[in-house]
Amino acid sequence: MRRKENESAERSRNGKRKSTKRKEPRAAERKERRDRNADKDRKRGNRQVIAVAYCVVIVFLGMIGYLVKFMVQDSQEIINNPANKRQELLAERIVRGDIVSSDGRVLATTETDQKGNETRVYPYKNVFCHVVGRVWNSKTGIELEQSFPLLTSHVNPLKQLSNQLQGQKNQGDIVVTTLNAKLQQIAYDALGNQKGAVVAIEPSTGKILAMVSKPDYDPNTVRSEWDSLVADEGGNSALLNRATQGLYPPGSTFKILTAMEYMRENPSFDKYRYECSGSDTFGGNVIRCYNGEHHGTVDLKSSLAHSCNGSFAHIGVGLNRKSYRKLCEAFGFNSSLGVKFVSSRSRFVLDEKSDTAEAAQTAIGQGKTTITPLQNALISATIANDGVMMTPYLVDHTESVDGHVVKKYEPQEKRTAISRKRANQVTRMMRSVVSDGTAAALRNLSYPVAGKTGTAEIDSEGTSHAWFVGFAPAADPKIAVSVIVEGAGTGSQYAVPIAAKMLEEYLGN
Repeated sequence: MRRKENESAERSRNGKRKSTKRKEPRAAERKERRDRNADKDRKRGNRQVIAVAYCVVIVFLGMIGYLVKFMVQDSQEIINNPANKRQELLAERIVRGDIVSSDGRVLATTETDQKGNETRVYPYKNVFCHVVGRVWNSKTGIELEQSFPLLTSHVNPLKQLSNQLQGQKNQGDIVVTTLNAKLQQIAYDALGNQKGAVVAIEPSTGKILAMVSKPDYDPNTVRSEWDSLVADEGGNSALLNRATQGLYPPGSTFKILTAMEYMRENPSFDKYRYECSGSDTFGGNVIRCYNGEHHGTVDLKSSLAHSCNGSFAHIGVGLNRKSYRKLCEAFGFNSSLGVKFVSSRSRFVLDEKSDTAEAAQTAIGQGKTTITPLQNALISATIANDGVMMTPYLVDHTESVDGHVVKKYEPQEKRTAISRKRANQVTRMMRSVVSDGTAAALRNLSYPVAGKTGTAEIDSEGTSHAWFVGFAPAADPKIAVSVIVEGAGTGSQYAVPIAAKMLEEYLGN
């Protein structure tokens, strides 16, 4: 009996020991599980903290980037806004600086009388009215673009302090433009009383050498004549800068791009032939050469030289529309030029949905295509610069009154529109326009000129705008020009002589 009790007790003890052994692993597992969960929670928390930290850093960097962009790029544009009151505050302590030409002529200055009254004076009156602009009745032109620099003074700090103590204003900085005063005057005089525009560009840099628009006005008297200028009863739009904002059909000057696209799509373009009988029909629309002239058998080069409408209409209907559009957009159509001053976008609208008649009209520079004189000058300048398009600009640098350069504006490449090889091929074709074609009046100059005339019809009565675009010397271009004379007639008769005078002034004869 005692033995049974002992055995029972032993089993009981063994059972307790076994039970304890079973419980110990479960407790360890629970502890391990709790540790793992705690570790996961810590890692999750760390990731959240890191994510928040990254967001803070990104926001901070974004704010820094915005501040930098504002200080470097946007601040001047905002300050230049006519509605910005800061300009008035600057004008209270700074005399608006001068605007001068690249050849040292004063184009705009501020005169102060004995009573301290300031008057903005434009010595050349109407000649630079659109490009230099005005300060009265809203700022325009360079007066608007460079308003902040003109109201900023980098006079010697001691001199500034002395002026402030004496209650005198400091002199604003000088804006030195890219404009050539002599060339501007020649262009202005050559255009005469005709409506139109003239633009000259330095191909290698994009510097605008001259920019004339007519009808014009005198910025010295704009306040007293404002009502009549705004009323514009004669339909002159004298306040409009036609050089940058006027949109015109390009006429035959557009054949340069049509020829270029044909060359791109047809490597054997030298074999091209067309039989011109004076007129041809495309999509039910009759296209005639000027005065119904019969050019006979023409190749691509002679088609451009003699501006054969039938040949280029024939070329146009066969071109790849997407590729054609891409080429035109590479030369600046349908986009901003990226300039600091106000300008209109040139438009090329031909697409796959356009009919044959529209394709033919577009190829000869008629139809719905429109272009600014500035854009047309830029196309010639790009060809002259081996296919590289430069961004046009008007200001070379700003400097203090003591001659210290404050800011220098450097040339900027916009894009490569075509290859150097193609540019040279097109140049040779444009040379034939002068040597054997419609711009023959330029072949007697002492240097070779490459160009293209244009006669853009604007109504059913045959009224036409006269165009010329080109550059010289053809082998080493120094200047590219664009001339349009509204409603005058042929480019060879009315636009070419203006271009000739400009080239003679700038390059000599």
